[in-house]
Amino acid sequence: MLYIPEPLSLPEVLWYSLLLNIAIYVLTLAAGRMIRYLYDKKMVVVPRKKMVISWLTIMINTGITVIGYVIWQCGWIHIVPGTWQNTFTDFIVLFLGMDFLMYVFHLLIHRTFLYRAIHGLHHESRDPVPVDLFILHPLETFGFGFLWIALLMLYPAGLYAIIAYLAMNIIFGLAGHLGLEPLSEKVRQNILFRYLGTSSFHHGHHLDIHCNFGFYTTLWDRLFGTWKETNNITNTD
Repeated sequence: MLYIPEPLSLPEVLWYSLLLNIAIYVLTLAAGRMIRYLYDKKMVVVPRKKMVISWLTIMINTGITVIGYVIWQCGWIHIVPGTWQNTFTDFIVLFLGMDFLMYVFHLLIHRTFLYRAIHGLHHESRDPVPVDLFILHPLETFGFGFLWIALLMLYPAGLYAIIAYLAMNIIFGLAGHLGLEPLSEKVRQNILFRYLGTSSFHHGHHLDIHCNFGFYTTLWDRLFGTWKETNNITNTD
């Protein structure tokens, strides 16, 4: 049985959402710092401008969470109970569904005036570090957030699948902005990892903005001819 708590007031939702997003931000940067330390990458001093933008992203993500909660309360998003089997199926649908939607959105941004208008901010870093995961134009942050809400409105998913997807979203986001590749070439060529969006895959997109538009997988890039193999990550040390 899936336990759905009593509805919270909007101030409570806002407060809990803010705390959750701050916790995600702090833990993500801490994990990235630890991984870079383990791989002997220098600690990067984050400029004031990036800190301000990253915290603005946290505020917007908090607002999107609240909007999603209100939509759920209105009955336009359905969170359903399910078995572990259903949880796995729901996770795959959310994982691949969002990967496709974000691929299309990301490609559209790059192929139109939107790149210079909003997305160029994220690409100021050719060699990204963990904080760059949160360096997004406000309109872009809203765009990704509303894609997520739209998918939940279209597909009734289980709570555990939603939580699992959100956790994987953070993991892949951090991996893509580590500035290093923790996986060996042998591991990346394994059938389990060959079609996943590794650190090298997204770093390659920062080095060449004409390829590798996917996030979690390389499937859509391979299918639509925008995939480029990236084996070596170079980071400005």
